[in-house]
Amino acid sequence: MITVTVALGSRSYDVIVGEGARERLADLVPPSAARAAIVTQETVPFTVDPGIDYETFRIGDGEQAKSLATVETLCRAWARWGLTRADVVVAAGGGVVTDTAGFAAAVYHRGVAVVHVPTTLLGMVDAAIGGKTGVNLPEGKNLVGAFWQPAGVLCDLDSLGTLPSRELRSGMGEIAKYHFLGGGDLSALPLAERIAACIRIKADIVASDERESGRRALLNYGHTLAHALETAGRYDLRHGEAVGIGLVFAAELAHALGRIDRDRVDEHRQVVAAHDLPTSLPAGIDTEELAALFTRDKKAVAGVTFVLDGPNGLETVTGVDRAAIDQAFARLRS
Repeated sequence: MITVTVALGSRSYDVIVGEGARERLADLVPPSAARAAIVTQETVPFTVDPGIDYETFRIGDGEQAKSLATVETLCRAWARWGLTRADVVVAAGGGVVTDTAGFAAAVYHRGVAVVHVPTTLLGMVDAAIGGKTGVNLPEGKNLVGAFWQPAGVLCDLDSLGTLPSRELRSGMGEIAKYHFLGGGDLSALPLAERIAACIRIKADIVASDERESGRRALLNYGHTLAHALETAGRYDLRHGEAVGIGLVFAAELAHALGRIDRDRVDEHRQVVAAHDLPTSLPAGIDTEELAALFTRDKKAVAGVTFVLDGPNGLETVTGVDRAAIDQAFARLRS
């Protein structure tokens, strides 16, 4: 087992990575909890045992299930069952489960403890770490949410053997992102160490900026276009696939603004392609719709905003010129 600590003072917690990690669940359940609400999906291939009285609550599959309606359904079911503020929610599944159950836990009784058991690669390296929970609106992805740190996270590598190849590839989109956040050649590491390396990077950033007032925005590298693509395409693309395209777009945009040279752009393309991810816009996508969605991005508080590479590394850039955006779009169509 590999343990990475997210250092948040009295709210610090461990992320445990390894085969059979879910067997440690009872160790992470708060002592006050008399019962556990386990949130999962029909497609999740295994069960978890919190070591206390529990009930299982299943939500739908896909991004469509990440909705306020699902949060209401969960909270009402918990209320009927008698879940209290002293109890615990266990989110066992991919990013849809951890994002949705985490947000429901944050608002139910104004906050009940949650433990995440991510079952996808994407969930392990990103969604379950750092306490950013939320759901989608028709107007955009992750527009409603809360910062709610878990009591712990268990990344059981046994679950990855059951994933479809496309779902594994989706996780690679976030791993590719960490290459540009100081991860270097992560592909050279064994899978457990690669996952732990990504978690360490995210844990360090979250510890320094828990509520995204500055540095934490760097974790959104490639995500401005990615979220717009997911919304415009009605989630035909997996999140990691959209992030791969978003990383290449961000590099082309940085080049159009004179921030990086062509060699650095080519590095982005090579890293994304090496993870078997797309590097161009989907056929038929409306770039005007994408540009409109950019204005609804969570970072857009002072004009269209992107995380971009540059001479001093990644940084948040506001008020990005539309001409440069169109130039980057053109490069992703060529």
